Amino acid sequence: MLETSREPLPATPDAPAEEPRGCLFALSQPPLMIFLAVIGCLLLTAALHDLFVL
Repeated sequence: MLETSREPLPATPDAPAEEPRGCLFALSQPPLMIFLAVIGCLLLTAALHDLFVL
């Protein structure tokens, strides 16, 4: 019969235990960094436009 218990498996010496992933892990993802860089460039462009053109 198929075992469907939700008990965590004991950590074996071969497999390290999983560490919780925080927001620094999320910030290290390339798509997020590209998105934040684009938003930062747009904000910088708008700020420079306000300073020097207007």
